[in-house]
Amino acid sequence: MFYPALRMRRLRNNQNIRDMVSETSFGLQNLIMPYFVVNGENIKEAIGSMPGIFRYSIDNLVEEVKKGRELGIKAVLLFGVGCEKDDVASAAYDENGLIPKALMALKDAAPDVMLITDVCFCEYTSHGHCGIILNDEVDNDRTIELLGQAALAYARAGADMVAPSDMMDGRVGYIRQALDEEGFTNIPILSYSAKYASAFYGPFREAADCAPKFGDRKTYQMDCRNSAEALREAAQDIEEGADIVMVKPALSYLDVICRVKADAKMPVCAYNVSGEYSMVKAAAANGWLDEKKIVAEILTSIKRAGADIIITYHANDYARWLKEGSVNA
Repeated sequence: MFYPALRMRRLRNNQNIRDMVSETSFGLQNLIMPYFVVNGENIKEAIGSMPGIFRYSIDNLVEEVKKGRELGIKAVLLFGVGCEKDDVASAAYDENGLIPKALMALKDAAPDVMLITDVCFCEYTSHGHCGIILNDEVDNDRTIELLGQAALAYARAGADMVAPSDMMDGRVGYIRQALDEEGFTNIPILSYSAKYASAFYGPFREAADCAPKFGDRKTYQMDCRNSAEALREAAQDIEEGADIVMVKPALSYLDVICRVKADAKMPVCAYNVSGEYSMVKAAAANGWLDEKKIVAEILTSIKRAGADIIITYHANDYARWLKEGSVNA
């Protein structure tokens, strides 16, 4: 059948019919809001390169997470910032450290919010790399042993899910075994399976004070020219016990999200990262685009590519706009 009998515009005539035949939909249940946590009290520090995002002390973090929960954001991802740094990231797996304390406070104040912890060392090492340095290189096997300790510390403190983001080989299997041996068999692992060495992480590195002091992370994070490799990374993590696999960043890697979803046939997460967030904020501040419309379009595109879950700094704003009725669900 061809025009004029076939008119594709018939199914675009009004909002009701567009909603009726839409192929992609998502809700607040698909979003995770990241937070940066610092030591101290009554702290709310603005992050210059990420307008609207702050570093919070635990007391203020609790209030912010509760506000997000009221808007409908039921999952958060925690990053510890400003802890004492050393060569072996000891603050990352200190059971009395910042993230365990934050987990306990949040679990008490907002028990129905899913608490996810980043498991990585870049915020805690004096050199800024994601693992332990030996002979001027990141030592994979020593690193995964300490990552297992960190995951256990977070599980003991009340984490509902752990998310290793270091990109060491074998860390998912090691963490899974460590959790299971201590009885945490029901704690899922959200693995940063295809984490690319990306310039889009710039604002995050300011927020978390985690830029490497020498070299770069290209020996362990993925090359942006590769996509088949992402399938191998995800397959390895699944084999080792990952419950959800992730692609990071999102917007320049929508093709990778699509391929991983088709190949993995399991829940896929995408991280709408700091640089992607900050570009939108900068353009909106200059009046170059409509922030609400562009955020809705971006999140829809990530979902359309195959992501079941989206980590995004826009989560609370998007939830508020939905509540106000200024964007369409």
